[in-house]
Amino acid sequence: MALNIVWICFFIIAFVIAIIRFFVDHDTTIFKTLVDGMFDSAKSSVMDIALPLTGTMAFFLGLMNIAEKAGAIQKLAKWLSPFMQRLFPEVPANHPAHGEMVMNFSANMLGLDNAATPFGLKAMQSLQNLNTDKTTASNAQIMFLVLHTSGLTLIPLSIIAYRISKGSAEPTSVFAACVAGTVCTTLAAIFITGIKQKIKWDAVLISWLLCISAAIAGLLWYITTLSNDQKNIFSNVSGNLTLLIIVIAIIAGGAYKKVPVFDAFIDGAKEGFAVIIKIIPYLVGMLVAIRVFRDSGALGYLTNGIGFMIQLLGFNTDFVPALPVAIMKPFSGAGSRALMLDAMQAYGPDSFVGKTACTFMGSADTTFYIIALYFGSVGIKKVRYAVWAGLFADIIGVIFAIIISYISFH
Repeated sequence: MALNIVWICFFIIAFVIAIIRFFVDHDTTIFKTLVDGMFDSAKSSVMDIALPLTGTMAFFLGLMNIAEKAGAIQKLAKWLSPFMQRLFPEVPANHPAHGEMVMNFSANMLGLDNAATPFGLKAMQSLQNLNTDKTTASNAQIMFLVLHTSGLTLIPLSIIAYRISKGSAEPTSVFAACVAGTVCTTLAAIFITGIKQKIKWDAVLISWLLCISAAIAGLLWYITTLSNDQKNIFSNVSGNLTLLIIVIAIIAGGAYKKVPVFDAFIDGAKEGFAVIIKIIPYLVGMLVAIRVFRDSGALGYLTNGIGFMIQLLGFNTDFVPALPVAIMKPFSGAGSRALMLDAMQAYGPDSFVGKTACTFMGSADTTFYIIALYFGSVGIKKVRYAVWAGLFADIIGVIFAIIISYISFH
C-alpha cells in the first residue's frame, strides 16, 4: 500500500508542477522533457541496469551455490547466529539466510555494490522461502531491507575515485566522514526497525553492537594515521583484494570438500537469469516514476523549501547547496551521483559544499530502488512499514551527516 501511494504521488506531483511551470513560467518544453525522460528511463532500466546486472548475478549466484554445497554459508551462519538470531528472530538458528545476509553486508561494507546485489537477492529469496504470506513482506525481510538501504560502507571507493577525477588535492579527506555518516544511518535503521518489531534488546545484542562499533572506530582511527597516498592505496586495494580472496577461497574450499565446483557454479548461475526477468517490471516502474519526479523540478522546489525553513530557524545554511544529493539519494543512485559531481564542479571538490555532498552520498543508499529490486525479485506487493522505516533512517543519517560535516570540514 505504501509503495503504491508513493508511486502515484511521484506522477501527480510531477504533473502538477509541470502545469504550474507551463502557465506561470511559460516553459513550453516541460511536457516534452517529462515524456522524453519516461522513455529514456524505461530504456535505461533494462539496458543500463538489468542487462549489465545479469552477468554479475550469474557469476556470484554460481559462487554462492558452491559455498552452500561446501557448507561455508552454514558455518558462517552458525558463527554469527547469536547476533543474527536477535535481529532476525523469525529466521531459524544456523539458517543459510544468515550467512547470505552477512555476505551482502560484507560486500556493501567493502564498497563492492556489484557483488552485494547478487548476495542480497539470494538472501531475500531465502527469507521468502520462510515467509508464510508470499505477497506481504515479513519482519525479517523488512529488517534486512532497511539495514541494506542504510548503506553501511567502510571503504567509500567510488566517492574517492570521483573526487580524484574532479582534481581534488585531498580525495581521501572524506573517508572518515562518509564512514561515520553511514554507521549512524545503520544504527538508526537497527533501532527504528527493532523498536517497531519489538526485538529483544538483551546483553548479547548490545554487546555485539558495541563490538562492531568498536571495530569500526578502530578502522577509522587506523585510517587517520595514514598519509593521503596510503589512504588512496588502502581504499583502492583492500576491498577488491578482499573480494578476490573470497572468490578464490570459495572455489578452493569447494574443491577441498569434493564439490563438483564447475557443475555447482553452473547450477547456481542459471538462477541469475530468472531473477533478472522478475525484477525488470519493478525496476522500470519505479525508475520511470523517479525520473519524472526529478525532471519536473520537484527536487529543486523541495530543496529551496527546506533551505528557506532552515534559514527561518536561524541555523547556518552553508550546507544547503549540497542538500540535493541527500534528497535524491533515496530515489536514485545515478541522480545523486550526478548532483554530487555538479556540487564539486560548482564549488570545488575540496570546498565545504563539495565535501558535504560526498558525505551525503556516502551516508545512505537508494531506498526506493532497493525496495523495488529486492521485493520485486520475490513478488512482494505489500511492503508494510519498509518505506517509512527506511526513509526515517535516511533522514536521521542526513542530520548526522550535516553535523559530521560541520565538525570535520567547516
